[in-house]
Amino acid sequence: MEKSIESIWKEGFLQKNALVVPKLNNLYDKKSIHIIDKFKRMFKINLNAVVVFSFVLLPVSFFVKIPVMGVLMFILFNVLVFVNKRLFKGLNKIDTNVSSYQYLKSFDVWMQEQITVNMKMSRYIYPYIFIAMVSGFWFSNDFNNSLNKILGDYQPDMIYGMPVYWILSMLLIIILIAIFGERIYKWDLNLVYGGVLKKLAELISDMEDLQAE
Repeated sequence: MEKSIESIWKEGFLQKNALVVPKLNNLYDKKSIHIIDKFKRMFKINLNAVVVFSFVLLPVSFFVKIPVMGVLMFILFNVLVFVNKRLFKGLNKIDTNVSSYQYLKSFDVWMQEQITVNMKMSRYIYPYIFIAMVSGFWFSNDFNNSLNKILGDYQPDMIYGMPVYWILSMLLIIILIAIFGERIYKWDLNLVYGGVLKKLAELISDMEDLQAE
């Protein structure tokens, strides 16, 4: 059975012979346990929410007649969940027979690796989302009928049945999204996990300052 976080740090993050009141060790241990438990809980909830959303979006997209978008988004969301679940398993490989400080440092290293993987994927994820949305509307009969009414007798230059200027505009947007993909991911990450990451950094810094005294 997997050890509980409470069983990891019986001696605290400071050495036994440190001249510090034992309650201080307990205080930092409790803070450490709280932060990691909170992250695990949020991570699992978010992954489950993405899966549920993908299964809701798929039939809805068929109902509103943009099935291409629904199928593409369904594939993307479930691939992301699969990758992040694999990454989450790496958290269980961290050595639990260490002090709370060492465990937090290992947890922070794992966190940064997980962020790095998702940041690299974000260069492709956000352009993919944009392409999925555009494709969904483009292959929708209702959209094409509306577009034909707007254009009327005007016939723009076409390539493979698509307007040249429209293609160039879409390519420009896709390139820009790919360039700023990492920044978009950082904003998204801070929006969801910003509070936990900030508290983790502050706790590690406090422990290091205390040990240095």
